[in-house]
Amino acid sequence: MFEDKRFLVFGAGISGIGAVRLLSSITDKIVLYDGNENIDVDELMERVGVKTPYEIALGALSDEILKKADIAILSPGVPVDKPEVVAMKNAGMEIWGEVELAYRFTKGDLLAITGTNGKTTTTSLVGAIAKAKQEDSYITGNIGIPYTECAPKTGDDSITVLEISSFQLETTLEFHPHVSCILNITPDHLDRHRTFENYAKAKFDIVKNQTEDDFCILNYDDELLRDFAGKIKPQVMFFSSSVKLDKGIYLDGKDIYLNEGDGPRLICRTDEVKLLGRHNYENIMAAFAIAYKAGIPEDIIIKTIKEFTAVEHRIEFVIEKNGVRYYNDSKGTNPDAAIKAVEAMEWPTILIGGGYDKHSDYTDWIKSFGDKVKLLVLVGQTKHDIEKCAHENGFTNTILCGTFEEAVKVCMEKAESGDAVLLSPACASWGMFKNYEERGRLFKELVTK
Repeated sequence: MFEDKRFLVFGAGISGIGAVRLLSSITDKIVLYDGNENIDVDELMERVGVKTPYEIALGALSDEILKKADIAILSPGVPVDKPEVVAMKNAGMEIWGEVELAYRFTKGDLLAITGTNGKTTTTSLVGAIAKAKQEDSYITGNIGIPYTECAPKTGDDSITVLEISSFQLETTLEFHPHVSCILNITPDHLDRHRTFENYAKAKFDIVKNQTEDDFCILNYDDELLRDFAGKIKPQVMFFSSSVKLDKGIYLDGKDIYLNEGDGPRLICRTDEVKLLGRHNYENIMAAFAIAYKAGIPEDIIIKTIKEFTAVEHRIEFVIEKNGVRYYNDSKGTNPDAAIKAVEAMEWPTILIGGGYDKHSDYTDWIKSFGDKVKLLVLVGQTKHDIEKCAHENGFTNTILCGTFEEAVKVCMEKAESGDAVLLSPACASWGMFKNYEERGRLFKELVTK
């Protein structure tokens, strides 16, 4: 394949370690590089856990290191415009992402899902459907399981269901899923991509190698994606929660219908599924379409959809105490995702928001509160900006807290029987937590004590 190539793996996190492990199966010409010169080398080698000789380089990226590689493998967290990456390009290296590397080892059917919101729920649901059809199936990627870990295990009959982010897509070259899906595109990660146009282009790259024999599932209600559908090679299947489609899958009241051009037929009703909210009905429709176009029998798809429960940290019901329902939506890391969580609430809601500043606009989120949100409790780097935005848009019932623990305590004290307390921050967790999972688990721990 590329056994004669020399590799520089950039980033000693979970993705970089996965890349070294995978590459070690074919070559010993590997340098694992990280700009943090304070990393404990012995501990890092223990985490990598492979015996194949490889070199570890830390700190400044020297010319000597640049001369040792033909291909650089970037972890998703490494921006492509980082000076070190520019130096690699100038040195003549090919730049691959972890996804591109893993793809070169993948066998069987590949189904790939991206979008600003809903990726994890949709990927988990498609993965559950795939598992019900084919035990030799893998749920991987941005969902938290390195693609490089799963790829070498795949066989000709495997189904790989991949959640893929904009960070991962911008470093793909030959990556080619049989069925792709873009759930939606709204502004996010502008601190990394600089402009919405750059962000959208990265998402669009999921189809760049697809052909007329492949399929792309798109959200008809997203004007950008509706326009995109006319510009791509794969066969398009739309889903919609607002329009009765002549061809596609759509929501009509509480009924989900599939229309392949010969008239609608009922797939299931929303009161037969365990997921909550219109956005989740969109995820269900997308998952159905992906699995259907992948050739999975309809009865298996529908049975799995009806049995599937919410993903952890995504409008996850935690507990009811003293008549108050607690929901963990820590994965609501941008305003659009947090809007969907607010819309799913059926009770007067006390909302926890705030966190790392990704330069988002919170206006639409605040306007979505209506009469539903009774109190907004704010923490983190963005708390003052969000409070200012809230007050400017007529929502003044806000409380600022110094710690996350204090915010949860305030919510529990203010909540009355019949209320809901919702953690849906509209911000990333960085700066206060390692990731949104850590934030969500602390929330659950605090409210269940």
